[in-house]
Amino acid sequence: MSDEATKPRSPVARVLMGVLIFQLGLGGLLILGDMQGLRLPSFGPDAPRLTEPVSPGDQRRTFRPDRDRPTVQPARDPGDLPDRLVLTQTEGATYRLEGGIRAGDAPRLIGLINAADPAPETLILQSPGGSVSDALDLGRHIRAQGMTTQMLSGEFCLSACPYLLAAGTSRDIDADATVGVHQHYFGENTFLPAAFAVEDIQRGQGEVMTYLDEMGIDPLVMRHALSTPPDEIYVLLHEELARYGFTPPDS
Repeated sequence: MSDEATKPRSPVARVLMGVLIFQLGLGGLLILGDMQGLRLPSFGPDAPRLTEPVSPGDQRRTFRPDRDRPTVQPARDPGDLPDRLVLTQTEGATYRLEGGIRAGDAPRLIGLINAADPAPETLILQSPGGSVSDALDLGRHIRAQGMTTQMLSGEFCLSACPYLLAAGTSRDIDADATVGVHQHYFGENTFLPAAFAVEDIQRGQGEVMTYLDEMGIDPLVMRHALSTPPDEIYVLLHEELARYGFTPPDS
């Protein structure tokens, strides 16, 4: 056996291998479900609401950000968040970036950020998520511009939004802010049998993990996302945000 074959795999390689095995197993279940009319188990209807207290081991919540508000008083009541991302100056070089992340938001917001005067240095985030590819493209621009990201008390960053949060050169997350992850839909071939969707899922997850590694975030955070169905959200505890690199270990 060659020396290359016996070298220990890097942490990222081990995670990618684990995801591949997981996705192959998931693909088999999806194909079986297509053939026999089966559905994968989901706990969505019985999961606690997003507003209910979170404790270690009890972090999966029903994903209804349009219905559920955080239990603490938000620093700013957003009312109904916009359907698409909106960039608003708050003070000096600090801006708010909030709303759903829709297809085409990345190039649109990149143009707005580049045209902003003064140039944004800090982005305060609040979003229920949306388009993963747009979040990744916009996130890379945020990092390239050297901006920091921030979350205020009582506000939330869910689904694809944590990829924007991860893009900050530093990330200031209030202890009463909510950061949550779950499985994503990848690709647009939702009308095809599940067997044809597996490739999109695997490619999409690989892109997300590569992005997290680029941003200095431990890709192992994806184990929570992969085990949480799209109609639920896994709320990351303060210590998990530190463990995976979103915040400094001693924060």
